[in-house]
Amino acid sequence: MRRPIVIANWKMNGDMRFTRRLLQDICKSWNGVHEAEVAVCPPFPYLAATQMLLEQTNIYWGAQNMSDRDNGAFTGEISAEMLNELGCKYVLVGHSERREFQRESSELVAKKFKKAVESQLVPVLCVGESLEQRENEQTYDVIARQLLKVVDHCGLDMVAKGIVAYEPIWAIGTGKSATPQMAQDVHSYIREILGPEGDQIRILYGGSVKPDNAEALFSQKDIDGALVGGASLKAEDFVEICRAAE
Repeated sequence: MRRPIVIANWKMNGDMRFTRRLLQDICKSWNGVHEAEVAVCPPFPYLAATQMLLEQTNIYWGAQNMSDRDNGAFTGEISAEMLNELGCKYVLVGHSERREFQRESSELVAKKFKKAVESQLVPVLCVGESLEQRENEQTYDVIARQLLKVVDHCGLDMVAKGIVAYEPIWAIGTGKSATPQMAQDVHSYIREILGPEGDQIRILYGGSVKPDNAEALFSQKDIDGALVGGASLKAEDFVEICRAAE
């Protein structure tokens, strides 16, 4: 059985006070034993504070990005070893915003995925199509290209050590969300591409996930949880989504 997981991506939001308060509020509502796993990915400057606040809880944490290099003259980059020292379990790779604004190629994303696994981190590989690509019926082609670039570089055995997050770009931060059936169709396709290993890989949905649509999404056979953006900035909403995953 694939354990459900909900991961918060706070993106570039909040300050130290906000971070502490949000984490404390989430912890108060998410204590004890749960079927679903929960993790948060705060901005880099707050990872140390997150580690201090969460290390004695049942909530994991991770980073929103990392370098494909071990160390060196790479100003502004963060290495996998640095994330390990901060107790991170997860790291996002290939988020559509980095593909678009930082021009990250699928080749670079594949290198980051491999480096994460080799460094005992669990990479969360983000894939997804634009509105134009969906309207032109290119969704499956786009997803296949993004996935297979990682498979070709890493091999299926290594890919199976990570998580895949399907995030249609047109649904991120827009208030629009794929219907449960639309999301299920893509998740099923992803599992098909990954072959036998696909049965054990957790595949998450991301894109305007909210308390009022989470349960319907999670009821789908191939949706194992969510990568949550805006709704994860409100403790009550985020915890409600986590409960829906159980």
